Amino acid sequence: MSDTAPKRRWFPDPLTPDASGLAFVGGELSREALVEAYGRGLFPWRGGADVPWYCPDPRGVLRVGALRVSRSLAMRARNGGVSVAFDVDFRGVMQRCANTARRHESSTWITEDIVAAYSALHDVGIAHAVEVYREGVPIGGLYGLTFGGIFHGESMYHRAPDGSKLALWALHEALRVRGFWVIDCQVPSPHLIRLGAERWPAREYLALLARNAHRPSAHHDWSTWRVACLPAWTASGRS
Repeated sequence: MSDTAPKRRWFPDPLTPDASGLAFVGGELSREALVEAYGRGLFPWRGGADVPWYCPDPRGVLRVGALRVSRSLAMRARNGGVSVAFDVDFRGVMQRCANTARRHESSTWITEDIVAAYSALHDVGIAHAVEVYREGVPIGGLYGLTFGGIFHGESMYHRAPDGSKLALWALHEALRVRGFWVIDCQVPSPHLIRLGAERWPAREYLALLARNAHRPSAHHDWSTWRVACLPAWTASGRS
């Protein structure tokens, strides 16, 4: 194929999501398809054949700077002997997210195909993970993708009270000092709304994506990142 050949488009244009946010079924979980998908507001909700791609309306969006940190969460961070790591155990974070039981879900959407696809994005600095430890044991974490000034959150887990909230707080502070705009929470759940997320009309979110396309991306290893939202916070993840 010549260098002047038109770039392949993985999704039709226009896309018209249904009431559930389902916009397209098919395609594949290649790096190229995923990059196009997130640039168009889409995300997959499982792997395997006939991948369903969603663009919900409204969209859950947490503005960087708007996270609500409760007094109890701050006390747990100060007194809980916890530490945080970025990009130390990406696949492990995904597996723990997949193995976490959730209400209204009989099985996980994080299939082995999804783990393999996002791990490949991690290898090229697009996908990243945050994990919280207590005495060397993981108690919470999350993972997602970055493009420009947006972190696209995919899933989180906790194995101790507030474990996932601590991971979100650490991520939020790391993004805040680096000038990120928002955390894309995808579906605006009541839990995320309580933490400060907003319900954006899909058109407003897509307009943000269009502006974001011109921003440089932090596509590199984040394992040296540190945050200062509690005194003992480290980058090693090991106490």
